Amino acid sequence: MVDVPEYIRALKAYVAGKPIDELAREKNLKRIVKLASNENPLGPSPKALLALDSILAESHRYVDPSSPLLVQAIAKKYGKSQHEIVCGHGTDSILAYIVNAFTDHNDEVLTSEGTFIGIYVNVLKFGRKLVKVPLKNYGYDLDAIANVITEKTKLIYLANPNNPTGSMFGKAEFEKFMSVVPDSILVILDEAYTVYAEEHSDYPNGFEYNYQNLIVTRTFSKAYGLAALRVGFAVAPPAIIKEIYKVKLPFEPNYPAQIAAEAALADDDFLRQTVDTNRKSLTSLKACCDKLGIKHMPTAANFILMLFPSEEFATEFNEQCLQHGLIVRHVKSFGIPEAIRINSGTEDETEFAVAVIEQVYEALSEKFEIENKNTVRT
Repeated sequence: MVDVPEYIRALKAYVAGKPIDELAREKNLKRIVKLASNENPLGPSPKALLALDSILAESHRYVDPSSPLLVQAIAKKYGKSQHEIVCGHGTDSILAYIVNAFTDHNDEVLTSEGTFIGIYVNVLKFGRKLVKVPLKNYGYDLDAIANVITEKTKLIYLANPNNPTGSMFGKAEFEKFMSVVPDSILVILDEAYTVYAEEHSDYPNGFEYNYQNLIVTRTFSKAYGLAALRVGFAVAPPAIIKEIYKVKLPFEPNYPAQIAAEAALADDDFLRQTVDTNRKSLTSLKACCDKLGIKHMPTAANFILMLFPSEEFATEFNEQCLQHGLIVRHVKSFGIPEAIRINSGTEDETEFAVAVIEQVYEALSEKFEIENKNTVRT
């Protein structure tokens, strides 16, 4: 029998959400609204779609490993050197490369509980030790993270805003944190939701810092609407980028993805529409939660985290939403079993979601005998 390392045996394969078509057949539903994966409800950038149409005939060609056109576009937009940028097959791939390039088997990777599960998987699949600090009020506790740094700590992962809680730490917190982190420790700042967060004046935009031990990751999957194409990138000092290229798969992102991402990067009108749609949808979702007395967390992203009295309540809420055609995300796998994450939608999708949430929550409140529900506010 083939021997499998213990740290691989301990892993669990990723379980994706049920496909919309399958759910429709299974539940005999005429309409399904998916607000579970923080996708852009407006679809892909129109400029990206036009660019894709123009280059699909070239799909027989291998891609340049350095993604030159996309890297040049990113460098120009953000005022960076091309030597400070690397592109990959989404943030997940880039995180895997960082863990592979900068840690050994006896090293530790430090992060928070209740954050992006991609970092957990990418640390554990390489057999590294994962150290998690508890959330504080459903947000990162940077002081606590700094206090558990040891000689074995080689990487620290921060997501800002955090997924799935939507919380954001500010400039002063981040700068204080970086001032106490040894230069020998690489800090990953995951900014998957920066397009939404930069509306906040206190948001610490990673591209505005020049720490030699900081690597900032971003994605085209969310605001730009290119989730299926899988494009992410990282910005860091050239010496760090050089090491990532040594472990990076050479032919990613694929060529259509690169061209679509380059076009999307210039689609400012689409981004403005995206941010406006998000703002309006979240306003309606928050109002719904407040009306029903569902506790929810302040958010700087394109989703909100709804908190329920128990894991059992959240589990049944998720299932009942599915029965009505609304797909949301139970975030038990993130380490918050009592919570549900729901992302913003179009006006029509949001109205549908509000109607389902009201119906399901009212029914479950009676079942679980939730009293004084309208007094809870966040």
